[in-house]
Amino acid sequence: MARSSSNIFARLFGFLFRLALLFVVLSLVWVGAYALVPVPVTATMLMDDNGITKDWTPLSEIDRNMVRAVIGAEDGKFCSHDGFDAEAIANAMARNAQGGRIRGGSTISQQTAKNAFLWQDGGYFRKGLEAWFTFLIETIWGKRRIMEVYLNIAETGIGTYGVEAGAIRYFNHGADRLSADEAARMAAALPLPKERSVVNPSGFTRRYGNTIRARIGQVERDGLDACVYN
Repeated sequence: MARSSSNIFARLFGFLFRLALLFVVLSLVWVGAYALVPVPVTATMLMDDNGITKDWTPLSEIDRNMVRAVIGAEDGKFCSHDGFDAEAIANAMARNAQGGRIRGGSTISQQTAKNAFLWQDGGYFRKGLEAWFTFLIETIWGKRRIMEVYLNIAETGIGTYGVEAGAIRYFNHGADRLSADEAARMAAALPLPKERSVVNPSGFTRRYGNTIRARIGQVERDGLDACVYN
């Protein structure tokens, strides 16, 4: 009886080990492929009832103001962390423990991993997968590719994905000539693109856009976007 139980556990362990190994291999292939080719579609896009408007654009054709705006708004330590900002995560956990609206401490790298490979909702299981994919893209892609993918798959409006499609929708020109004001307004709407107005922002969105506009100058002065262009 004991030998029979041992055999069952051994087979179960062997199955789980092979399953984990398969996942690691497939995720490495997936991340490796996206290091070279545009991300064709994401789970978020497929689940969007409003359809998909997108236009993949190389980072070289996206105005640096947009890069500086998202770093200033989302992740000021983008060039100095390894994918995770321990201080931001700790602060978010402390605020969430006090109740009220749940806040995240995700970096641009974590958001890119989630947007490219996973889904929006989910608990600790999805966060665990997000951490794994964040580690992979930081290791395999590097900062420039992470930023390029982020700016191409982030939701920028109702049924609109990527800053190129967003710039055309809101400003009637491409992302290659976004002004600092335009980039700041787009970045201010990114957390809630279906709810926040880019063209005529008011209230919090307008004030937040003004704050990001000021941060663009700080990112430039301090070279906080240097890793994207070196």
